[in-house]
Amino acid sequence: MYDELKYWYLRDHKLFWTLSMSQIKQLCIITGFKKANKGDIIYFSSSDLPRIFLLKKGNIKIVSIDEEGNETIKEILQKGDLFGELSLEADDSVNEYAKVLTDEVSICSFLLSDFEDLLVRNPTLALSYTKFVGLKMKRFKNNYSNLVSKDAKTRLSSFLKDWAEREGIQDGKKYTINNYLTQADIAQIICTSRQTATLLLNELEEKNIIYYNRKEIIIDDIEKL
Repeated sequence: MYDELKYWYLRDHKLFWTLSMSQIKQLCIITGFKKANKGDIIYFSSSDLPRIFLLKKGNIKIVSIDEEGNETIKEILQKGDLFGELSLEADDSVNEYAKVLTDEVSICSFLLSDFEDLLVRNPTLALSYTKFVGLKMKRFKNNYSNLVSKDAKTRLSSFLKDWAEREGIQDGKKYTINNYLTQADIAQIICTSRQTATLLLNELEEKNIIYYNRKEIIIDDIEKL
């Protein structure tokens, strides 16, 4: 059953569209598959067996830890995202982990050594992977630029807009987001204190721009954010 699940998961991912049916079946042999629940930690950058992960269902947060032990949410991942040793080499200077945000996630993974061999044998896949990671790095750069150049209020609005457009259910200008983040999570994402994030969210509610609770966030008119 897991082999069948792995086959369909891999075939549906745009990274592997260039592979034939037989190539994907071969890929299933080296692919790990697991499910995890909310709160589970499923990846440490310090692992002795570095891996590339593919998120097939649910949401995960990547948390980085600095030398003083402070934690910052680096990225929120959704279906189709890759994470792990994306540079294709283990980096001891990186200290991060992945934690499950939603009730359940499904993940495929590859040992780094197996994935490198796969790219060597499939140049077209290697090119697709390079483009995929390149776009991811570009998104990181844009996020960093936003953090440096904008105030907390603008960062929160930008984050909510991006979240709504990526995962929200749209009805005209109205968006409804399944809220799996705490206020502390949102504060880390926009690099501010929890108190400031709470004040800013309350301000948006008071102005009837958003409706916020633990289960969902409703943006009545995204153009007003």
